[in-house]
Amino acid sequence: MDNAMITTAFELPGYRITKNLGVVRGITVRSRSIVGNFLGGLQSLFGGNITIYTELCEHARSETFQLMRQHGQSLRANAIIGMRYDATELMAGLTEVLCYGTAVIVVPIEESTSGPRNGAA
Repeated sequence: MDNAMITTAFELPGYRITKNLGVVRGITVRSRSIVGNFLGGLQSLFGGNITIYTELCEHARSETFQLMRQHGQSLRANAIIGMRYDATELMAGLTEVLCYGTAVIVVPIEESTSGPRNGAA
């Protein structure tokens, strides 16, 4: 499945949903390492973007996105709509990251249904 076929919207422009295959998800649980906490603490002293935590969050989101995509492919979906992320702190330093959406089968909307082209009747 192409990433362009995954959207936070509830429809894909130019496509018609023909079948709903249900919810798909990807989940990961992450912890911060002692080294990561130390470096993050040092960065926080100076303010601004805490890059070590930004990278950890981006990696977790990317991983859950790919897991959700794989789940959709296992159901033979060719698109996922309504995609969302969620994160929950399970305990201090331990975070669950979830990516979920609705797996669907879509077909292109044919140009012939949009009326005549080039002034033809």
